[in-house]
Amino acid sequence: MALRIFRFILLLTLVFAWQSGGPAAAQDQPPAPTPLIVEQQGALNALTSEVDSLEKRLDQVGEDDDKLLEARLELEKVSHQALNGALVFRPRLAEINSRLEQLGTAPAEGEATEADIVRNERKALAAEKTQINVVLAKAQDLSVRSAKLIDQIASMRSKLFRSLLTKRYQLTDALSGTVVSDFGQEIRKFFTAISSWTSFAFKFKLQAVVLATLMALAAAAVLMIGGRRLFGRLLQADPAAEDPSYLSRLSVAFWSTLLPTAALGVFFLSTYFFFDTYNVLRGDIGIFLSTMMLIVTIMFLVNRLANAALAPNLPNWRLIPVESSAARWLVRLATAMAIVVGLNTFLSVINEQMRSPLSLTVARSFVATIVVGAIVIMMGLVKPFKTLEGDWRPWPAWLRYSAFLTGGFTILAALLGYIGLAIFVSLQVVVTGTILVTAYIGFLSAKAIGAEGGFESSSAGRWLADNGKLEGGTLDQLGVAVSIGLNLLIVVVFLPLILLMWGFQPGDVQAWGYKLATGLTIGSVTISFTGILSGLVVFVIGYFLTRWFQGWLDGSVMARGKVDAGVRNSIRLAVGYAGVAVAALVGISAAGIDLSNLALVAGALSLGIGFGLQNVVSNFVSGLILLAERPFKVGDWIVAGEVSGTVRKISVRATEIETFQRQSVTLPNSNLINNAVGNWTHRNKLGRVEVKVGVAYGSDVKRVHEILQEIARSHPLVLKNPEPFVQFTNFGTAALEFEVRIYLADILNGGGVQNDIRFAILDAFSREGIEIPSTPRAVVEMPKLEPWPGDDDKTEAEFAERERLRTEAEQKAVKSRRKPRKPDPS
Repeated sequence: MALRIFRFILLLTLVFAWQSGGPAAAQDQPPAPTPLIVEQQGALNALTSEVDSLEKRLDQVGEDDDKLLEARLELEKVSHQALNGALVFRPRLAEINSRLEQLGTAPAEGEATEADIVRNERKALAAEKTQINVVLAKAQDLSVRSAKLIDQIASMRSKLFRSLLTKRYQLTDALSGTVVSDFGQEIRKFFTAISSWTSFAFKFKLQAVVLATLMALAAAAVLMIGGRRLFGRLLQADPAAEDPSYLSRLSVAFWSTLLPTAALGVFFLSTYFFFDTYNVLRGDIGIFLSTMMLIVTIMFLVNRLANAALAPNLPNWRLIPVESSAARWLVRLATAMAIVVGLNTFLSVINEQMRSPLSLTVARSFVATIVVGAIVIMMGLVKPFKTLEGDWRPWPAWLRYSAFLTGGFTILAALLGYIGLAIFVSLQVVVTGTILVTAYIGFLSAKAIGAEGGFESSSAGRWLADNGKLEGGTLDQLGVAVSIGLNLLIVVVFLPLILLMWGFQPGDVQAWGYKLATGLTIGSVTISFTGILSGLVVFVIGYFLTRWFQGWLDGSVMARGKVDAGVRNSIRLAVGYAGVAVAALVGISAAGIDLSNLALVAGALSLGIGFGLQNVVSNFVSGLILLAERPFKVGDWIVAGEVSGTVRKISVRATEIETFQRQSVTLPNSNLINNAVGNWTHRNKLGRVEVKVGVAYGSDVKRVHEILQEIARSHPLVLKNPEPFVQFTNFGTAALEFEVRIYLADILNGGGVQNDIRFAILDAFSREGIEIPSTPRAVVEMPKLEPWPGDDDKTEAEFAERERLRTEAEQKAVKSRRKPRKPDPS
């Protein structure tokens, strides 16, 4: 029995221990990760595996620049995905931190214990936060690792490019007799490949070839015809124009080069696209065709640009003031240089595809670089200018010696065996030079359009002035906007082309564009050009929508509802300010700018407002009060101090008043709020005017009163109710004074009515014989002055005689005043 009791007590003890310790032990275990954490951990593990494979691939790539670039793009994609995965946790972290702040810190030892539910929630949130921080640290490490690999790839590509330019070849094999036979053999192979593909295409793909060619021609024709309709006058110079403006010459040179080249490029791209879509091309033929299309486009561009800028047959349209013969030579040399470089590039592709011997490649490049260098030197030797005496003058010294140095360096590099360097310089002279000249012409055109009156004198400006009824100031502002847009377009189009010519790959340009689009981090600040651009676009759209809504509300709603002009102006201004403010806020949000980060700036601005901007803020608040309370409105006749006139505009800072002398006076709104302002037309235009008149003493004052009353009542603009009133106001010093008081429906007619009544008073008093006395004035007699003598000699003689007589008289007076002697006493 005792044993059974012992067993029962032991069982109760175990059950109690499990109930008290089991849940606590379970609570001590960390909670399972959330689905979001599990998902991001899986994604990071996959990205880590991808980075591991890319790192192993770098050791196998060797000197293949394309594969290095491909690995770099993949690494940048991995880094971006890792950072985006980290950003997913931002809202959850904000929630956890906010909740932890609400729960507060755990009580210290010795303090009152808290509820289990609070303690367990705090532990769960802290554990989840720790798990999220682990994932964030892993994502950051992966991003840092990707950045290091990207830097390693950049170093490898830079080293590869330097080795390509500094590698020296032996010219003995390249200049041997076997090169000619190798060249002939390669040409035969090339024509064999072309003929086999041609026979295949005509036998099996003739319909596809014809259809693809026609579709490409249609695409190019659409661009060319549409361009001619839009820029018809800018595509061809007018021989009849004797002195075209510089803007016209720039525009013709730019568009006559760009549009035909773009049409040719569209034709080639469309042809290649449709050929590839219909499986007309094979591997080597596709490479040959794409290379040939690119080279022909560049040669066409160089020739068009040279003819457009130099205009050999149209001296009036020439951008560079050279002689016609020199212009022809320069066009020929530029075209010849483009042909040589293009042919060399095409042959290099053939050699690469045909796996030609190295000696043939070196010989081809050697000849091409020597010819290009000679052409550049010949350009420097051209004497394009003529003096007044008829002597030929060369290029400026800096330009001439630059051509000599470039051409000589190319030839010297080729003679020393640095074929890669020589080819690189030759290619930059032709292609980069063409791109820079085209871009420079575009920049000059944009500058001319943005100048004062430039856009107004253009064909587009004249069309807008005729059809859009735009004024010169508006066209100038539009010209500035067009100029900025053209500059941005030129940079976006030509900068990537220059980078491609200087050894960068399309992937490099793509990567840089991606960085600029997604955000450029400087310190702790991330600048997203795409975000800024989108914010500007959103603001501009919001601004124009606001202006459209203002016009629609004012012209279609309030005008039909016969709303007062002042009320319409107040509503229009309020809608405009509210719309612009909303557009600005939405634009800032679209640009990715956190308004909470501007709290410090707002605090500093509020401090500045309190001291330096209090007048501005006072005027702003006063303007809002005026728009809300409307003590006066646009069109009212007000008197503010010494200013009296009609209100023309009420803005948030100041109010514009036009006086009756047609003078515009701008008054700060705070003056109109803090000082007394009289409004003649506040609720209505009803008002009273007075006409004062005086009659002579002795006149029949009752008859005068009757006459004045009749005159006031007979005027058609004087109201019958309240009726006019004649007041005998005073016994003046010179007259008996009366005042005619009349009420008008429109106080603005007061001046004309007063004028009519005064004329009527004069006529009536004249008929009745009533005198209007005038104020007596004192008569001042001016002393008569002696006339100026006509004979100066006579005047001088008379003056001398008067002086002599005066002197003798003074002497006699002195003698008469002498005391007589006393008599002698003896």
